[in-house]
Amino acid sequence: MQDFKKLHDKTNPLLLPNVWDAASARVIESCGFKAIATSSAALAWSLGHPDGEQLPFDELIAAVARIVRIVEIPVSADIESGYATTTDALLENVDKIKKAGAVAINLEDYDQKTGFLFPLEMARERVAKVKERFGDSLFVNARTDMYLQEIGGAEERLDAAAERITAFADAGADGVFVPGVSDGPTIAALTASSETPLNILAGADTPSVDALRGLGVARVSLGIALARIMLGETRAIGQTLLRTGEFSFAANPRAMSFSEANGLFGNSSQSV
Repeated sequence: MQDFKKLHDKTNPLLLPNVWDAASARVIESCGFKAIATSSAALAWSLGHPDGEQLPFDELIAAVARIVRIVEIPVSADIESGYATTTDALLENVDKIKKAGAVAINLEDYDQKTGFLFPLEMARERVAKVKERFGDSLFVNARTDMYLQEIGGAEERLDAAAERITAFADAGADGVFVPGVSDGPTIAALTASSETPLNILAGADTPSVDALRGLGVARVSLGIALARIMLGETRAIGQTLLRTGEFSFAANPRAMSFSEANGLFGNSSQSV
């Protein structure tokens, strides 16, 4: 965990692609990234479920274990709100994800059961209890969905989000995550509210890495971006094939050869 924690450097933000299976994890690792994270949505989709803790937790554990097995870089697991509303259940689930090999987790303050944020004190207590149990053996990235869920008016949202990440930091969180923000002034205000490394979610309107460095951001996640592109490209190929009956898509210059793809996992002399 300590090696992963050291990657959170405000002078050199950690770029953290989010993957959904062993294959996507190996591809990202082969690009040279220093760590990876799972995407709760993309992982759920890959196994035939919608996002929002609809994927059975044992399937999530198995998927994380497969990813950990195939890569050598640290893996952070998105467990949404922990698939739990009680502290005991939360700690039990975090223990399972840690035993699967994850060195870090994302823990949301959004209650999937009620569709509302956990009350601030409850959300803070959840972070505190996880850190009390697992200490420095697990990196806890405490996430608030204040912006993602567009809770409250724009003016009060910043103060509320800052209050939450400050509370999470005081509870021992190793990092804080505020998805849904992309403008420089808001990001700067959030980084100023806590010394704990700030994670943001990248999108088309997100400032460049150099700009984010200047704003004090320590970690940048890609979320579902890679999975959405993969799904969209697959759909476009299928639609074109049905319309034209032609196979020119197979000549895509970005496509991996069989040997290159297979070499990510081992060697074989056969292809299909």
